[in-house]
Amino acid sequence: MAGENLSVVLHAKGDLRLENRPIPEPGPNEVLLQMHSVGICGSDVHYWQNGRIGDFVLTKPMVLGHEAAGRVMKVGSEVKHLKVGDRVAIEPGVPREMDELFKNGRYNLSPTIFFCATPPDDGNLCQYYKHSANFCYKLPENVTFEEGALIEPLSVGIHACRRAGVTLGTTVLICGAGPIGLVCLLVAKAMGASQVVITDLAPERLTMAKELGADFQLTVKRGDAPQQLAESVKEKLGAQPHVTIECSGVESSIQTAIYATRPGGVVTLVGLGAEMANIPLIHAAVREVDIRGVFRYCNTWPMAVAMLASGKVNVKPLVTHRFPLEQALQAFETTRQGLGIKVMLKCDQNDQKP
Repeated sequence: MAGENLSVVLHAKGDLRLENRPIPEPGPNEVLLQMHSVGICGSDVHYWQNGRIGDFVLTKPMVLGHEAAGRVMKVGSEVKHLKVGDRVAIEPGVPREMDELFKNGRYNLSPTIFFCATPPDDGNLCQYYKHSANFCYKLPENVTFEEGALIEPLSVGIHACRRAGVTLGTTVLICGAGPIGLVCLLVAKAMGASQVVITDLAPERLTMAKELGADFQLTVKRGDAPQQLAESVKEKLGAQPHVTIECSGVESSIQTAIYATRPGGVVTLVGLGAEMANIPLIHAAVREVDIRGVFRYCNTWPMAVAMLASGKVNVKPLVTHRFPLEQALQAFETTRQGLGIKVMLKCDQNDQKP
């Protein structure tokens, strides 16, 4: 097997292949990793099905995958904090230059950032992958590789809750109980939210949300009036929520988020839908409801590692399906069909454990 690097490569819309690529050589500030666990994200499936997300268009073959953890195999000459054998979680966004956004600590917004599995940058759904050592975080003994891989979606929840200002006693509405809605729930609770209401079309997702700590679940139907849903949220909580975290990207759900949030509150937009949306902007403006965007995350990995190591957050129930790397196409089909919550690919033939 020496020299082989089985990789999941998207060649064009609908054309996903398993192929061997060369094992990369790490640069001075990089590490070579043997990948262990990589989660499939909705964005991976979206690229496969559509060949693009917004302005990010697939123009050449690209390795998918960006929710990942692995083991250090080789260390670049300048790397001081990692050694061979270390187990690490990978932060997939690495700034390419020290621009103003980087200096301000908001490097996720840097226009030239490298990001795994966002065209034209290759992801890490493969057996061997090299990455900037500064964006690899050592995992404590009591944190599994799968938990390490789940730090990526967990980071979206951390960044969203930070942007929303969730703190002790905050009441929160979360629209959408998919993987991102569920991590927002976990993080909001860990940050001190007193009550969380979560909505979804699928009752089975709300059952999972209840198990993960949601205080109230609200099943929505297509065609429900946003203002009526906002009233239902208020009835559940006894008052309007301080914060709404919108995780679906659906226009009617964004409308519900604005109507539901109390005056002076915050709506955070995490889900990405159509570029244009009709929303009751004046309704938000006259009640001083702040609408805040979320783009990925920044400065979240250390907090996430600490949350997992301390047991403050349990992400293990999110993994509902596991496939060996060789069965990647089946794994992608499982995710496309919306089965379960998180599908995990196991990239090390000799270690398929979590």
